[in-house]
Amino acid sequence: MKISKETMAILPGLKPLEAPKELSKKKIEKILYNMCAIRAFDSRVKELWMATEIYGLAHSYVGAEAIGVGACEALETTDYISSTHRGHGHTLAKGAPIKQMMAELFGKYEGLNRGKGGSMHIADVDIGMLGATGIVGSGMPIALGAALSSDVLGRKTVSICFHGDGGTNQGVWHESLNLAAVWNLPVVFLIENNQYAIATKLGRVARETELYKRAAGYGIEGKVVDGFNVFDVYKNVKEAVDKARNGGGPTLIEARYMRILGHFVADDQHYRDQKEVECCWEADPIIRLKDYLAESGKLTVKEIEKIENAAKQEVEDAIEYARNECTEPPADTLYDDIYANGEVII
Repeated sequence: MKISKETMAILPGLKPLEAPKELSKKKIEKILYNMCAIRAFDSRVKELWMATEIYGLAHSYVGAEAIGVGACEALETTDYISSTHRGHGHTLAKGAPIKQMMAELFGKYEGLNRGKGGSMHIADVDIGMLGATGIVGSGMPIALGAALSSDVLGRKTVSICFHGDGGTNQGVWHESLNLAAVWNLPVVFLIENNQYAIATKLGRVARETELYKRAAGYGIEGKVVDGFNVFDVYKNVKEAVDKARNGGGPTLIEARYMRILGHFVADDQHYRDQKEVECCWEADPIIRLKDYLAESGKLTVKEIEKIENAAKQEVEDAIEYARNECTEPPADTLYDDIYANGEVII
């Protein structure tokens, strides 16, 4: 797939896709499946919200699939992630069941969090997904705490903290990086730099827009990766995770891409140049991946279509499950599942 000069000017960090040799065909198929499932899930969520089947705000992960999937593919099942208000992609990439995810967004009792978390506070602690959060930057200390538990308990687990460029100016962001560096904790701070904090471009609130360079101020390694390229994300996150797991301490990674859709389901993006949006669609991480896999012979066109269709069908099945097989939370469960009741969950 050729990228136009105009797109390269707007998105100068784009790199050619190249699958690492250690990724088997089965793993590549899994990567493609998860990216297609996230795209189908969040595309349908917007439609369901518009049809008032889902309530509350939802924030689409469309266009960022390569980051969540590439990063989580670099983790073990026992590792941890913390998320953001844009957390559907992270949750699915870490391995959460799609049916229970959809039921959660429908507010059903069979959802991951009994219908009480919804879109912005979805979590699945059993698989190490420690929770999405609607407060910008607040996932930093959660990932930090999980990394500290690993250090204190002598485990070999690693935490990844997904967060956006908007969170990098929060005080807790700086505090978390500093403490992780001082204590040499096994954590990777992964900035999903989509260039916008709602309608505010990064350059209006930060003089230095190459955010990975901030790592130098804390004495840790900083990297920048192509956020539209799943293999570039995987390779660099894997290196950072392996380093953290072996006592090398934290890394700050900036996954640079650009938001394709609006900040949330009702955002019409009137504040953006539509040429910019068109360039983002040209860099679509799923189209680039499918083209690469077909052109390189790693998968046939029929295999790609079968994987994509299966992912879409799983999402449709999840919608039907939430609509027809799930129940409203009973009134007498209102105060259940709010606290851990003193149990250790990490």
